[in-house]
Amino acid sequence: MKYRSAVLVGGQLVAWVGQDARGRYALRYEDAWRGLEGAFPLSLSLPLTRPEHGDAPVRAYLWNLLPDNDAILREWGRRYHVSPGNPLALLAHFGEDCPGALQIVAPERVDVLLAGDAAAGEVEWLSESQIAERLRHLHQEPGAWREPGDPGQFSLAGAQPKTALLFQDGRWGVPSGRTPTTHILKPPVQEKYAGFAENEHVCLGLAAAVGLPAVHSRVVHFQDQPAIVVERFDRMRRGAQVIRLHQEDFCQALGVLPQEKYEADGGPGAPDLIRVLQERAVEPDVDVATVVGALALNWVIGGTDAHAKNYAHLMQPGGAVRLAPLYDIISLLPYHEGRGPRVKLAMRIGGEYRMRSIARRHWESLAATIGAEPDGVIAIADEIAAQVPDHLSDVCRRAGEEGAGHPVLERMQAEITANARACRIRLAGKPNAE
Repeated sequence: MKYRSAVLVGGQLVAWVGQDARGRYALRYEDAWRGLEGAFPLSLSLPLTRPEHGDAPVRAYLWNLLPDNDAILREWGRRYHVSPGNPLALLAHFGEDCPGALQIVAPERVDVLLAGDAAAGEVEWLSESQIAERLRHLHQEPGAWREPGDPGQFSLAGAQPKTALLFQDGRWGVPSGRTPTTHILKPPVQEKYAGFAENEHVCLGLAAAVGLPAVHSRVVHFQDQPAIVVERFDRMRRGAQVIRLHQEDFCQALGVLPQEKYEADGGPGAPDLIRVLQERAVEPDVDVATVVGALALNWVIGGTDAHAKNYAHLMQPGGAVRLAPLYDIISLLPYHEGRGPRVKLAMRIGGEYRMRSIARRHWESLAATIGAEPDGVIAIADEIAAQVPDHLSDVCRRAGEEGAGHPVLERMQAEITANARACRIRLAGKPNAE
C-alpha cells in the first residue's frame, strides 16, 4: 500500500485503511472489533457484515471527513507536501480529531495513542488575544485552521473557515492525542454575506424555539474578533473526561462524494434521508418528523444550503442510528440573491426546488413518497410556519442583548416573516401567495 493509516475509536484499533499504487482505496476491519458486543460500523456504507470494503465507498467516506473547499485543501497539501487530491494523505496530517468518534492516524502513532492515560495528550491553553489572532489569520487565510507548531490537528467537513478548540474549566485550548476538541469557532464571513455568524446563530436558536433539536451556539467576542461558537454534538462530557460520539453525515451513510451533496447534482434528497431513518433509526417516527420539520423550517427561512452533508445521524451500538441535532442552518433571505422568485432549496419538496413555487400539493407528494399521512406532513409544515415569526422576534432580541446584534437581523425578521405568511397561504391551497 502506498499510504496506510489506522482507524481508532475510543482508544481501540478498529480498522486499517490504505491506498494501493493504482490509487484504489480499501478498508479492513479488525476481527476483534467485528466480534465485539455493541460494535458499530464506521458508516452505514461500510457495514460490519463485510470485513473489507473497496474503493468507491471508502473514497466517499474519506472525502466526507475533509473540508469541501478546494482552496483549503490546496493550502493543506502545500503545507505538508502531499497531493490535495488524496484524502488519505491529507488525513495522515489532520485525522487525529475527525467528525465522530474516529481518529485516523499514521502507523507510527498507533502505539502512542493506544497507550492508555499516556495517550491523553497535551493541551496548549490559549489566551483571549491568541484566539483573536487566530481568527484574524482565518480571515486572511481560510486554510489556517491551525497555526504552525500546534500540537494537535483536526479535520471537519464544510466550506467555511473555522477552527476547533477544547473548552474546559473556563479555558480554551488546542488539544492533541486522544483529547478531543469540543467546540467549533467560525469567524464572520465578510463582504456580501455580512452578518453570517449572527445569521447562523439566530437560525439555530429559531430551530430550537420551534421545537426542533439543534446544536447550541453563541456569539463570542475575543477582543475585537466575533465568532459563532458551536458546541459539538459528537462530544459528551463524563466528569472531567470528554468522550467522542460516533456520527456521520448522510453523504457518508449513502456512499456519496461531497461534490454530489446537493440533490440537483445527483446527491441524496429528503426521501433518501428518510428511508435510512425508517430502516435504521431507534425511533423512526420521531426522526422522520424532525426531518419534515427541518425541511419546512428551511422552506420558511430560505435555508438554501440544507444539503445531505448538513444532516447527520449518531451511531448506536450494533449499528442502529438516531438523527443528530440540526446544524449549519442559514437564511439566504436577507441577502440580495435570496429575494428572487427562482431561489432554490438544496432538496426538493415533492419534486419542486423553487422555494416560492412550493405549494400544498408538493408537500402532499412528499408525504406519498415517504409513506406518511398528507395531513400530518402538512400540519408539521404549517405549525413551523405559524411559529416562526413570533419566535424569530424573540430570538433576534436575545441575540442583540447578548452582543450579537447586526443589521442583517432586521432584514431577516422582515423577509422571513413575509415568507412565513406566504408559505401558510400556499399550504392552505390558496393561489397568489406572494
